[in-house]
Amino acid sequence: MDDDQIRTLVARFDTTDDSVRNEAWQQLRGLGERVVPFFEEFIVRAKKLAARRDIAFHCIKYARTSEAAFRVGLLAIGDKSTIVRYRGCCVLAYSLRKDALPALTALLGHSDAKTVEDAKAAIDSIQNRNHHYFVDRGHSGQMFWEV
Repeated sequence: MDDDQIRTLVARFDTTDDSVRNEAWQQLRGLGERVVPFFEEFIVRAKKLAARRDIAFHCIKYARTSEAAFRVGLLAIGDKSTIVRYRGCCVLAYSLRKDALPALTALLGHSDAKTVEDAKAAIDSIQNRNHHYFVDRGHSGQMFWEV
């Protein structure tokens, strides 16, 4: 698949129609990490929150290996939508990168309580080098986050 075909499929994410996004993803998923820079390029232009949410979600598994995925996480935590910010926190928590801490710390003063809690969980995960803490917020050892 060439770059223009990838861009066309990524652009199809900008819809509220779940089946269109899912169909585009089925064609892109086999590309693995190769699709991530195209997601980064598109997320800033995506009008639909579903597109931004799904793009951030699909970047989570690449957060440790792709700079573009990490940057998608940073972009996503600044989104106007709570669910997109949550997915951005997911990306950054899974990355375990300490250079995400300043951006996450800035979210601690956010007006949305859910976003503040998600940022705290991402910070906790990074500081403890344990991505499971993003979902196991009480450190019970009973919850695991499989990515």
